[in-house]
Amino acid sequence: MGFGNWIVSNYRIDKGMKVLELGCGTGDMWKKRENLISLCSQLTLSDFSEGMVETAKNTIGECDNVEYKVIDIQEIPYEDETFDVVIANMMLYHVPDIERGLEEVRRVLKSGGYFYCATYGEHGIIEYLSKILSVYGVEDNINKNFTLQNGYEILNKTFSKIEKLEYIDSLSITNTDDMVEYIYSLSSMTSLNSVPKQAIKDILIKNTTNGILNVPKEYGMFISS
Repeated sequence: MGFGNWIVSNYRIDKGMKVLELGCGTGDMWKKRENLISLCSQLTLSDFSEGMVETAKNTIGECDNVEYKVIDIQEIPYEDETFDVVIANMMLYHVPDIERGLEEVRRVLKSGGYFYCATYGEHGIIEYLSKILSVYGVEDNINKNFTLQNGYEILNKTFSKIEKLEYIDSLSITNTDDMVEYIYSLSSMTSLNSVPKQAIKDILIKNTTNGILNVPKEYGMFISS
């Protein structure tokens, strides 16, 4: 169903709820979801980046119940217990002071409200590639500030009830040329700049089974209240 659709399918948004999304990015998660938007008495789409907020506004457009704001999760400009739902997907690992950010989320979330935060795991594509390409100095250097592995412990400092959901997914690649191009596009793969693409392709082919390269993906989300 796709990761974005899966995330939205887990939201519990009832008619009349006030919803705040932190780190809304381009706003694509809300595109063509007029029915869900119409349930909200107020939907606040926010991002730390003013440019992203403008992009989200262009993506979703003007709606009576939707507002767009530049917000830093570490200083949310709303009163205590304002929102029924707060969302912060794929962004907590960028927050300089996560604990402070989560305290702010807890503060503006109503009693009985839900906080949704999707993230990635530590055992996905980058870890896999770092293992099979270690001979060329490739290292697993993904940001591990907030992952599926440590997220529960981090959230547990602020929230009393936490549920972890995992999105089961993987890549089955039959065209290794596409994977080679993807690898060279990653900023974390700079150590490969002097390595011929054919050498990388040979390693990928060695790791195929019946002509298929199976690459793990690890994504999921936490629901806290």
